[in-house]
Amino acid sequence: MFGTFPIKDSQYASLSSITVALLLLTLLLMILKAHKSHRYPFQLHHCSQLDYMKYPPPPGPTPWPLVGNLMEMFSRYTGLRMCSLNQLFICFLQMRLGSLTVVVLSGYTTIRQALVRQGEAFAGRPDLFTFSAVANGTSMTFSEKYGPAWMLHKKLCKNALRSFSQTEPRGSGATCLLEEHVCAEAAEMVEVIRGQAVKGKLKQENGPDVAGIDPVMPIVTSVANVVCALCFGKRYDYNDKEFLTIVHINNEVLRIFAAGNLADFFPVFRYFPSPSLRKMVQHIRRMNTFMETSIEEHINTFDKNCIRDITDALIALCEDREENKDASMLSNSQVIHTVIDIFGAGFDTIIAGLQWSLLYLIKFPDIQERIHQEIDDHIGTGRLPRFSDKPEMPFTEAFIYEVFRHASYVPFTIPHCTTRNITLNGYLIPKDTCVFINQYQVNHDIDLWGDPDTFRPERFLGSSGLLSKELTEKVLIFGMGKRRCLGDGFARLEMFIFLTTLLHGLQIQNVPGQELDLSTDFGLTMKPRPYRITISSRF
Repeated sequence: MFGTFPIKDSQYASLSSITVALLLLTLLLMILKAHKSHRYPFQLHHCSQLDYMKYPPPPGPTPWPLVGNLMEMFSRYTGLRMCSLNQLFICFLQMRLGSLTVVVLSGYTTIRQALVRQGEAFAGRPDLFTFSAVANGTSMTFSEKYGPAWMLHKKLCKNALRSFSQTEPRGSGATCLLEEHVCAEAAEMVEVIRGQAVKGKLKQENGPDVAGIDPVMPIVTSVANVVCALCFGKRYDYNDKEFLTIVHINNEVLRIFAAGNLADFFPVFRYFPSPSLRKMVQHIRRMNTFMETSIEEHINTFDKNCIRDITDALIALCEDREENKDASMLSNSQVIHTVIDIFGAGFDTIIAGLQWSLLYLIKFPDIQERIHQEIDDHIGTGRLPRFSDKPEMPFTEAFIYEVFRHASYVPFTIPHCTTRNITLNGYLIPKDTCVFINQYQVNHDIDLWGDPDTFRPERFLGSSGLLSKELTEKVLIFGMGKRRCLGDGFARLEMFIFLTTLLHGLQIQNVPGQELDLSTDFGLTMKPRPYRITISSRF
């Protein structure tokens, strides 16, 4: 997900008095513009006055001069705040974030109408300063240009993922190389947690210490190792310095990215010195150096008869450019950044999902007992879980979907942008309008779920005890339509294997006296508050 940052360090030099004066003048003009465009904040050059008379703009709260509705957007519980605002304004909500006009879409039917039935019109990305920092125009995930080149880029990525998922394993009983990597890492995570439990008991015997285990680092390092194996065919020791540096850099970039950037909403701030942006530049450059070195090693050792990972699968497609016209239309930089997109996307969603899963398991021990029973009935004690077990374990799958729904830890998708003037449900949305997709609201819509605040996995099971596809497809976590996460199938399989492998060998309990808090702080992915667990072996 990391592209080359276009700003050089020298551009952060001190501002002259003339520059300051120009900035103040710009701010004044922005205030006047905000006042003038209060009624119709969209840019008029995209739509005629006749369009506005025929189709009204979406409703929304009154913006403040200059700052717009930033205070509503970045309140502590943004997802909840958006839900209450959307209840006032039905499924449409128009907001002004500084100089940026945003339309927030909620409601499953409305979102599906926009992203699926009118998908091309909502398939762009807004021209945000942060996106330029992350992508520099070469990322499939963040590139704002939707068109033939982007669609070919997406097709190439899908083909590489499919090619890798069908690659035969290197001697294990797995059905593919992907399964081999995920199953091996899940088993290793269980052993690391066992080791932590032993060390914790020894410390407590020798003196007072904090009870229980913090599961975060075993989860993070295990998931990171899966991503490294998928992208580069390489597994690291959990204490490897290079590996820990990669994990740290990725976490820091995500943290800074999630904090937001005023330059996205006030273009004038692009010229102010920013410590967070400077730090982001440094992290991205370090990550790019690692990525480029790894990809160069793959190019030098590539063997088309031995596909080791996704990087090899991409190289194979590019090696056949004479036969593969799709690949011939993409630059080498775009191909390289496909690997970077996959690498960045494989971390946070799965890590957060596993952290929430463990919290719910110790919060609701009766649910954990039902999953244990399903594991015992279908898998038994003689082997570890496999991909093929997933369809045969509906309650476990229902639990994972309920974690996705109840935690809603990806409250919004990456922002979309309209590629042309479009009307949706009778409202006019001009070209180049930034669009937020409120996944949190859909996952907590009382009309869809009846009791959305109750954690109840069995809601996804029909009368026959099988998973209800009609309901599971309404859980939004990976987006929808043309910009839907390409790796969502991988992510579901990975979640299933990590969860069932952990519960196959261990029972997880709450630390005595620990109060479990299901609240969270807003972010790109919302993590649970710190908690600790205790474990006991099942066999």
